[in-house]
Amino acid sequence: MYRTWVITRHTFFESIAQPIYSLLMAAGAAFLVIFMFLPFFTLGEDTVMFKSVGLDVILVLVLLTTLFATSRSIHEEIEDRTMLTLMSKPVSRLQVLLGKYLGLLLSAGLAVAALGALLCLCTWWRIPTDYTINTRSFDASEAAKLMNLRMSHLSGLYPSLLLVWLQIGVLAAVSVAVSTRFSLVVNLPAVILLYVAGNLTRFLGDAVTNGNAVAKGLAGILSTLLPFLEVFDLRKYTIYGQLGMESTEVAHSISYGFVWSNVALSFLYAAFYVAFALSIGLLVFRNRELGGNEG
Repeated sequence: MYRTWVITRHTFFESIAQPIYSLLMAAGAAFLVIFMFLPFFTLGEDTVMFKSVGLDVILVLVLLTTLFATSRSIHEEIEDRTMLTLMSKPVSRLQVLLGKYLGLLLSAGLAVAALGALLCLCTWWRIPTDYTINTRSFDASEAAKLMNLRMSHLSGLYPSLLLVWLQIGVLAAVSVAVSTRFSLVVNLPAVILLYVAGNLTRFLGDAVTNGNAVAKGLAGILSTLLPFLEVFDLRKYTIYGQLGMESTEVAHSISYGFVWSNVALSFLYAAFYVAFALSIGLLVFRNRELGGNEG
């Protein structure tokens, strides 16, 4: 366990030290700040749209950062024989692969937390403008309304950001498995295509409802092998709905218990799929020569 932790820590610091990490995080922060000042012309739903766009910005940029770090940490180390030096130590390939993945997951978590905190601050700032509330008013009811709106919007962002991190963790596990054999040139488009396909799996059942047994069987296989990313999408509750405690007396509000129970189920699904992806990666990694290019 200690050896895995050492590899995790080294991979984490190596990932956040890469220039692409700082560059994409700075770009994400700039996008969020710029969007904070932009109107979305949604007739009273500007804050909702800003949160949705902000979450997409965080997902895309952190995913790209993780994919670059994965290729640098695994495939390039195999190609330049650094991995061979590491494997000369008393560590197993399972410990190496698991340590690399956990380090990448932690670096992605740090990026999501940093950009997520900025998204929360930007959301807090723009709510009075979007809802035409005078922040200088001494009216107690006006102040209470503003606080309730802020707490309702922010409370929906917390589970959404966690689900973004879990989704990136699932795709990062696939990226780690691919990186044991292929470079970033293959890894990047493969994971992006997997992301698109994973978002389309929610429509497989409806698409083959009237199909034959072969089509239904193929749809079942695809829905099992491809990540079912809909499980990480609770925006209809956390972003487009009204999430709040009963004490806020928000009409038609969605309870925290319902949302967090779904987050727990998403966590379990992510854990099983990560184990599945890393198992395949370990199988490939065990059969991979570590002296550089094969053939």
